[in-house]
Amino acid sequence: MAIRVSMSPVCHSDNYQNMYSKEERSRLQQEFWTTLGKYLSPIPSAEGEKINWINYKTGVKNLRFFMEADTKSASVGIKLLHPEPLMQELFFDEFLKLKIQFMSFTNEEFDWQLHVQDSNGANVSLISNSIVGVNVLDKDHWPQLISFFKPRMLALDAFWCNWKYNFEDLAS
Repeated sequence: MAIRVSMSPVCHSDNYQNMYSKEERSRLQQEFWTTLGKYLSPIPSAEGEKINWINYKTGVKNLRFFMEADTKSASVGIKLLHPEPLMQELFFDEFLKLKIQFMSFTNEEFDWQLHVQDSNGANVSLISNSIVGVNVLDKDHWPQLISFFKPRMLALDAFWCNWKYNFEDLAS
């Protein structure tokens, strides 16, 4: 019987599922989001108001800003969750009309996906940006994750403060 021992604390992200108990993974994830929330909490919205960056409220039903991180990657963006595909497409088209304005706030390309399935099997549309090779369970990766999330959420907020009325009109 061969025993494999790794002396390196750096593991492939697939191994993190086996490296920690379910409770430890949950605790580390919660600790990361709490840390990120505390880091972002002093930063006001583009309108100068106090905001919960981790649970950003757009004020438009079925339109959410999101931040996600796991053992392989992290993503940030906008998720359109409307149950009616045609309404989802209408909202997505409105974002497409504002793509130049959107890019002027983000200063980078986002991935635009109409009608994809999310991890829960729901049909959604996404406007997102991702990085790979980061692990939310590895505290050494937290600075990189925070540096990824912060400017993108601030850019999404600034865009939203300027263009949310287009979407509020669609929702009514």
